Amino acid sequence: MAELSTVARPYAEALFASARDDQAALESWSSLLSELAGLVSVSDVHEAMTDPRLDASQRVELFTSLVKSPLSDAARNFITLLIDNHRILALPQIAEQFELLKNELEGTALAEIRSAFPISDEQLQQLIAGLEKKFGLKLKPAVTVDPDLIGGVRVVVGDQVLDTSVQAQLARMRDTLAA
Repeated sequence: MAELSTVARPYAEALFASARDDQAALESWSSLLSELAGLVSVSDVHEAMTDPRLDASQRVELFTSLVKSPLSDAARNFITLLIDNHRILALPQIAEQFELLKNELEGTALAEIRSAFPISDEQLQQLIAGLEKKFGLKLKPAVTVDPDLIGGVRVVVGDQVLDTSVQAQLARMRDTLAA
């Protein structure tokens, strides 16, 4: 079976192409895809979507009944298409790829920031300002505290990593001494 990210790409690109020119539609689809991805990640829902005793129409009815947001006809058709093509479990990857396309259009990127200690709002603003200069993008921060870093921060923007943590410095020293 193909990797889920490969399967998800055409769906994300098609949704993005249909909503590209309308900022409200982009935000609406982004929000809905996030909700749908979270829903399909629930183990009971995952199990129901793969249950061979349910036919496609029952799966569509069950899945749409669990969605809290109001569904447009386009959203219902999208869910039906995914279920008919046995791709409903690819929703987390579809949502992720849609967000990447949306961020690219907006000239933004997600900055996953792991810090050894909690970061104040002022420190975060300074860090983001410096990172935006370095990466040349408007960044949306997602901060988590990871005491395993010992000190410093680790920032991931797309496929680029900036690791100034004490843990990384110790690993580099260990590798240098071992060589």
